[in-house]
Amino acid sequence: MEIRVLRYFLTVVREESITKAADVLHITQPTLSRQLSQMEEDIGVKLFHRGTRKITLTNEGLLLRRRAEEILQLVDNTEKELVEQEEQIEGKITIGCGELASVQILSELIDAFSKKYPGVTYDIFTATADLVKEQMDKGLIDIGLLLEPIDIEKYGFIRLDTKEKWVVLMRPDDNLAKKDGISAEDLSKLPVILPRRLNVQSELASWFGDYYAKLHVLFTSNLNTNGAVMVRNGLAYSVVIEGSVPFWDHTKITYRPLSPELMTTCVLAWKRQQPFSQASTKFIEHAKCFLGMSKL
Repeated sequence: MEIRVLRYFLTVVREESITKAADVLHITQPTLSRQLSQMEEDIGVKLFHRGTRKITLTNEGLLLRRRAEEILQLVDNTEKELVEQEEQIEGKITIGCGELASVQILSELIDAFSKKYPGVTYDIFTATADLVKEQMDKGLIDIGLLLEPIDIEKYGFIRLDTKEKWVVLMRPDDNLAKKDGISAEDLSKLPVILPRRLNVQSELASWFGDYYAKLHVLFTSNLNTNGAVMVRNGLAYSVVIEGSVPFWDHTKITYRPLSPELMTTCVLAWKRQQPFSQASTKFIEHAKCFLGMSKL
């Protein structure tokens, strides 16, 4: 005896007409009649007196109505309890990320997830990808927003569509601010600040080409904002991912893109074979659905 057919049965009882019940259920009258006849055949008893104007119940039909109401009430309550349990997921999700443009996608992802699971809170840990991955490996960070490349054997991930652009930070009154883009030759004559990550330096080395050996690297820095202080004080020019720079006060610090353009991509990643809390597990599932992608 299917739940769906029990609902059909109770609708017919309420409407006292197969035709009216079919309209309410948005199915055809012959289909509904066949379903009811099949139910009577399966049970082995007659449930209805089919009159010319309305349908009434036999004694067996009256008993089934009582039991069907109880069964469907139990089904509805169970479904409600399961949904409420889902909505009551609580806990804290720790997310590590750099100062990236892809944080905008992260904020949209969290906003949608929070509407579904309002009891979940978040801890945003801002650091370089190397440090974030180190914390992920220790189980201290659940999910990382990281620049590629990434170890696909070690981490599950979703590649994001947002491209991260490399730019040069400078003072607004600097001569370089008059240019639309900054070339490797421009920077080869100036003190610069590069990211601390060695694999990122390797990527930049490819872009600089022969000029890389001529660079005067005065500083390396792991956060754009600290490097920006040095730039503001006229010590050097900082080569960084654009990330959150558009939100800064450009009367104090401005920026120009590298020319030719240099872009990279980000991933939302998590450690494979890592036990996660229910909240983190749901967040990863939500991210896959929200971003319309599958784990790679």
